[in-house]
Amino acid sequence: MQKLKIYLETTLFNYYFDTDRDAHPDTVKLFTEIAEGKYEAYTSEAVADELKKAPAPKRDRMLALLDEYPIAQLPVGDVENALADIYVAERIIPANYWTDGLHIAVAAVNGLDLVVSMNFKHIVKMKTESMANAINTLKGYRAVQIITPMWIIQNEDT
Repeated sequence: MQKLKIYLETTLFNYYFDTDRDAHPDTVKLFTEIAEGKYEAYTSEAVADELKKAPAPKRDRMLALLDEYPIAQLPVGDVENALADIYVAERIIPANYWTDGLHIAVAAVNGLDLVVSMNFKHIVKMKTESMANAINTLKGYRAVQIITPMWIIQNEDT
Protein backbone atom coordinates (compact mmCIF):
# COMPACT_ATOMS: atom_id res chain seq x y z
CA MET A 1 0.00 0.00 0.00
CA GLN A 2 1.29 3.43 -0.96
CA LYS A 3 1.96 5.95 1.81
CA LEU A 4 -0.29 8.97 2.07
CA LYS A 5 1.40 12.15 0.92
CA ILE A 6 0.57 14.84 3.47
CA TYR A 7 1.13 18.58 3.53
CA LEU A 8 1.83 20.09 6.94
CA GLU A 9 0.38 23.58 7.18
CA THR A 10 1.95 26.22 9.46
CA THR A 11 -0.37 25.73 12.43
CA LEU A 12 0.95 22.20 13.06
CA PHE A 13 4.41 23.50 13.89
CA ASN A 14 2.83 25.78 16.49
CA TYR A 15 0.62 23.05 17.98
CA TYR A 16 3.65 20.77 18.29
CA PHE A 17 4.90 23.02 21.08
CA ASP A 18 1.63 24.38 22.44
CA THR A 19 1.01 21.85 25.22
CA ASP A 20 -2.15 23.65 26.40
CA ARG A 21 -4.04 22.88 23.17
CA ASP A 22 -6.21 19.79 22.76
CA ALA A 23 -4.55 18.96 19.45
CA HIS A 24 -1.03 18.91 20.90
CA PRO A 25 -0.83 15.14 21.62
CA ASP A 26 -2.19 14.17 18.20
CA THR A 27 0.11 16.65 16.49
CA VAL A 28 3.18 15.20 18.24
CA LYS A 29 1.97 11.68 17.41
CA LEU A 30 1.62 12.65 13.75
CA PHE A 31 5.19 13.94 13.68
CA THR A 32 6.34 10.72 15.38
CA GLU A 33 4.57 8.65 12.73
CA ILE A 34 6.21 10.74 10.04
CA ALA A 35 9.60 9.93 11.59
CA GLU A 36 8.62 6.23 11.60
CA GLY A 37 7.92 6.43 7.87
CA LYS A 38 4.16 6.01 8.02
CA TYR A 39 3.51 9.10 5.87
CA GLU A 40 5.37 10.95 3.15
CA ALA A 41 5.43 14.45 4.63
CA TYR A 42 5.77 17.76 2.84
CA THR A 43 5.55 21.42 3.64
CA SER A 44 6.55 24.45 1.59
CA GLU A 45 8.72 27.52 1.45
CA ALA A 46 5.58 29.44 2.42
CA VAL A 47 5.40 27.59 5.74
CA ALA A 48 9.09 28.22 6.41
CA ASP A 49 8.57 31.92 5.67
CA GLU A 50 5.62 32.08 8.09
CA LEU A 51 7.61 30.28 10.79
CA LYS A 52 10.45 32.77 10.40
CA LYS A 53 8.04 35.55 11.42
CA ALA A 54 7.34 33.97 14.83
CA PRO A 55 9.11 35.36 17.89
CA ALA A 56 12.23 33.66 19.23
CA PRO A 57 12.82 31.20 20.82
CA LYS A 58 9.68 29.42 19.55
CA ARG A 59 10.57 30.38 15.97
CA ASP A 60 13.87 28.52 16.21
CA ARG A 61 12.26 25.44 17.77
CA MET A 62 9.56 25.32 15.07
CA LEU A 63 12.10 25.73 12.27
CA ALA A 64 14.22 22.97 13.83
CA LEU A 65 11.35 20.53 13.24
CA LEU A 66 12.03 20.86 9.50
CA ASP A 67 15.47 19.32 10.07
CA GLU A 68 14.48 16.93 12.86
CA TYR A 69 11.76 15.16 10.86
CA PRO A 70 11.77 13.87 7.26
CA ILE A 71 9.63 16.68 5.84
CA ALA A 72 10.36 17.73 2.27
CA GLN A 73 10.08 21.45 1.62
CA LEU A 74 8.32 22.17 -1.69
CA PRO A 75 9.10 25.29 -3.68
CA VAL A 76 6.41 27.84 -4.45
CA GLY A 77 6.25 29.13 -7.99
CA ASP A 78 4.02 30.89 -10.47
CA VAL A 79 1.62 27.94 -10.84
CA GLU A 80 0.94 27.69 -7.09
CA ASN A 81 0.62 31.48 -6.79
CA ALA A 82 -1.87 31.60 -9.68
CA LEU A 83 -4.00 28.85 -8.14
CA ALA A 84 -4.03 30.67 -4.78
CA ASP A 85 -5.10 33.82 -6.66
CA ILE A 86 -8.06 31.92 -8.10
CA TYR A 87 -9.11 30.76 -4.62
CA VAL A 88 -9.16 34.42 -3.54
CA ALA A 89 -10.94 35.61 -6.70
CA GLU A 90 -13.62 32.96 -6.17
CA ARG A 91 -13.97 34.03 -2.51
CA ILE A 92 -12.87 30.66 -1.17
CA ILE A 93 -10.08 32.32 0.82
CA PRO A 94 -10.16 35.99 1.94
CA ALA A 95 -7.60 38.19 0.21
CA ASN A 96 -5.95 39.10 3.53
CA TYR A 97 -5.26 35.39 4.10
CA TRP A 98 -3.96 34.58 0.64
CA THR A 99 -1.19 32.38 2.08
CA ASP A 100 -3.84 30.03 3.46
CA GLY A 101 -4.91 29.40 -0.12
CA LEU A 102 -1.30 28.99 -1.15
CA HIS A 103 -0.94 26.01 1.20
CA ILE A 104 -3.86 24.25 -0.49
CA ALA A 105 -2.51 25.18 -3.92
CA VAL A 106 0.94 23.74 -3.19
CA ALA A 107 -0.62 20.45 -2.11
CA ALA A 108 -2.87 20.30 -5.18
CA VAL A 109 -0.17 21.18 -7.71
CA ASN A 110 2.20 18.61 -6.21
CA GLY A 111 -0.37 15.81 -6.19
CA LEU A 112 -0.51 15.36 -2.42
CA ASP A 113 -3.35 13.50 -0.71
CA LEU A 114 -4.02 15.60 2.38
CA VAL A 115 -3.53 19.06 3.85
CA VAL A 116 -3.21 18.72 7.62
CA SER A 117 -4.05 21.92 9.46
CA MET A 118 -5.52 23.40 12.62
CA ASN A 119 -6.59 26.59 10.84
CA PHE A 120 -10.37 26.39 11.23
CA LYS A 121 -10.92 29.96 10.14
CA HIS A 122 -9.94 29.56 6.48
CA ILE A 123 -8.56 26.08 5.74
CA VAL A 124 -10.26 23.27 7.68
CA LYS A 125 -13.77 23.99 6.46
CA MET A 126 -16.11 21.95 4.28
CA LYS A 127 -16.73 25.01 2.08
CA THR A 128 -13.00 25.58 1.57
CA GLU A 129 -12.33 21.95 0.72
CA SER A 130 -15.24 21.52 -1.68
CA MET A 131 -14.80 24.84 -3.49
CA ALA A 132 -10.99 24.59 -3.73
CA ASN A 133 -11.32 21.07 -5.07
CA ALA A 134 -13.83 22.19 -7.68
CA ILE A 135 -11.22 24.71 -8.90
CA ASN A 136 -8.44 22.12 -8.66
CA THR A 137 -10.41 19.70 -10.82
CA LEU A 138 -11.23 22.40 -13.40
CA LYS A 139 -7.53 23.28 -13.60
CA GLY A 140 -6.42 19.66 -13.96
CA TYR A 141 -5.14 19.08 -10.43
CA ARG A 142 -6.25 16.41 -8.02
CA ALA A 143 -8.65 16.98 -5.18
CA VAL A 144 -6.97 17.38 -1.81
CA GLN A 145 -8.63 16.37 1.43
CA ILE A 146 -8.25 18.90 4.27
CA ILE A 147 -8.07 17.38 7.74
CA THR A 148 -6.83 17.87 11.30
CA PRO A 149 -4.13 15.82 13.03
CA MET A 150 -6.87 14.38 15.25
CA TRP A 151 -8.70 13.04 12.19
CA ILE A 152 -5.67 11.30 10.70
CA ILE A 153 -4.61 9.79 14.03
CA GLN A 154 -8.14 8.62 14.92
CA ASN A 155 -8.78 7.14 11.47
CA GLU A 156 -5.40 5.69 10.68
CA ASP A 157 -6.49 2.07 11.21
CA THR A 158 -9.61 2.27 9.05
